Amino acid sequence: MRIARFTPPVDRDGQRSGDPLFGIVGRSPEGEETVLKITGDPLYSGIHPTGEVFLLADVRLLAPVIPRSKVVCVGRNYADHAAEFGSEVPPEPLLFLKPNTSVIGPLDSIVWPRQSQRVDHEGELAVVIGRLCKDVPREKAGEVIFGYTVANDVTARDLQKSDGQWARAKGFDTFCPLGPWIETELDPSDLAISVTVDGELRQSSRTSSMIFKIPEIIEYASAAFTLLPGDVILTGTPAGVGLMPPGCSVSVTIENIGTLENKVISRG
Repeated sequence: MRIARFTPPVDRDGQRSGDPLFGIVGRSPEGEETVLKITGDPLYSGIHPTGEVFLLADVRLLAPVIPRSKVVCVGRNYADHAAEFGSEVPPEPLLFLKPNTSVIGPLDSIVWPRQSQRVDHEGELAVVIGRLCKDVPREKAGEVIFGYTVANDVTARDLQKSDGQWARAKGFDTFCPLGPWIETELDPSDLAISVTVDGELRQSSRTSSMIFKIPEIIEYASAAFTLLPGDVILTGTPAGVGLMPPGCSVSVTIENIGTLENKVISRG
């Protein structure tokens, strides 16, 4: 099931009003993609359809979740990505955090900050946590997962190197695009993942190449942090990360989930 967060179609005056809604992405009998509205936030209210249906083309998709507290990220979780930077594969998951203020949605703009001379894409599979949890054993990790979405772990590469730690380089506003929706029924163990910039293929791999698998990551992260409903875990990026110049369009695609597309702009 695909769960989207969206704003409704424009009204007669061309305005898009109202608070964000949640819905189930599907198809009409005529084959058009639709969104069936549900009541409230499914992380807290469950999934209860209202019967109201919109055409997907008429709504504006938002980030499918705004993490309640944090985005937990895993660095160097693909051996080829570690190798392209001359780094060793870590013996344990290498964790860092992005603030929830870095999250944006599909078609929102990634803003190149004035402080950086190089901003890179990093396409990743993201895990959405479904309930409050702590010290989760890996064999029970599936019980705390709500679903999966697509992420771009945007990175100011020069600042990552100069700062000696990653908080600023990874944490700028707009540096965590998520979307286009959450897929709740998915085997994430071997999915194709790719990134294109203006149509040029930059990254191409499979999630089966992760060094640390999702259950192990959840066990390790939850031993350090209490995870809250709506928290997001980014699971690492494969080789091929690279520059996203202002004016370009970057797309991250994960098999059986969808494509997350964003424009890159300079900060005025």
